[in-house]
Amino acid sequence: MSRPAVSVVICAYTEERWEDILAAVSSVRAQSRPPLEILLVVDHNEALRGRLAAEYPGPGAGGGPVAGGDPGQRRASASAPASAAAAAPASAAAPTSAAAAQSPVPVRVLPNAGPRGLSAGRNTGIAASRAEVIAFLDDDAVAERDWLRHLTEGYADPRVMAVGGRTLPVWASGRRPAWFPEEFDWVVGCTYRGLPPGRVRVRNVLGGNASFRREAFDAAGGFATGIGRDGDRRPLGCEETELCIRLARARPDAVLLIDDRAVIHHRVPGAREHFGYFRSRTYAEGLSKALVARSVGAARGLESERRYATRTLPAGVVRGLRDAVLARPGGAGRAGAIVTGVLTAAGGYLVGSVRTRRGGTAFTVAPLREGGAHG
Repeated sequence: MSRPAVSVVICAYTEERWEDILAAVSSVRAQSRPPLEILLVVDHNEALRGRLAAEYPGPGAGGGPVAGGDPGQRRASASAPASAAAAAPASAAAPTSAAAAQSPVPVRVLPNAGPRGLSAGRNTGIAASRAEVIAFLDDDAVAERDWLRHLTEGYADPRVMAVGGRTLPVWASGRRPAWFPEEFDWVVGCTYRGLPPGRVRVRNVLGGNASFRREAFDAAGGFATGIGRDGDRRPLGCEETELCIRLARARPDAVLLIDDRAVIHHRVPGAREHFGYFRSRTYAEGLSKALVARSVGAARGLESERRYATRTLPAGVVRGLRDAVLARPGGAGRAGAIVTGVLTAAGGYLVGSVRTRRGGTAFTVAPLREGGAHG
């Protein structure tokens, strides 16, 4: 059975990530199983859109709005740019600019057609894409050469509606902070300890390294807004979690997979290596989970989180305390960080639940308009 064609969507929002964006595009162009196209969606930044249109001239490079997209926000990082490709292994290294220029994979540069935000940017890319499968890659990540090959293998089963991969951190300091527990790598957008290995069925994929069949969006709509990143406010998330649960409700027979061979390397800025960001992000996760629970019900919205909190995290605390007893660096810090993360996330969830009951927070799911999607 032939594998489906893939459109890769990369959402960008700041010139501070210029080198990262170029590295992300080059890593996709260098895939062993090339995509049909790459869509660079620029989030209301004309200077960046103009630079990218000049870097990747071609149809759609300077185009106006496309169909699709809805409200949302994404928080800009103030960290200095440093490409994830510099620390990635050879299998993820980006080709030279000359090689990329000769790549047959076209790059289309598009403006976000909706209000500012990551969810609206992704929805813009979905609506403008032409392939049967749409994959998403963060603008500060690079994909290993077989990333798309492994993602698309899962679609041999027609029930599979989404396939995600494994995301590894590239720390700005060159190494993981000794206190930072692997169980909380989701704080920096990476695969965390506790997920099962191999190709396995999951409740939801992680948005920065994920792919979906087009019919998944036809069935469930696009990414919800008002639930993800929100400008300069707290770093919210969970928009992909909400979408995947909504998809499972719309298509009860849908299968969602993670294949840990589909690897990307995600840059972690120095500002996100600090404990203050860790606390802020875990609190924001609790706020986001309250919105997810409101949308799909607490039973589905917190199903995976209950297993994680009752199995994975206690084991992590025990490991940290054991390492502390054995005088291994960071053991007590990791145990303390896990406890702090649980408490701050729980606090965020309680606050978020009160806000949703009072009607102080809301999000929307707009259907993706057809038109440019299959042109």
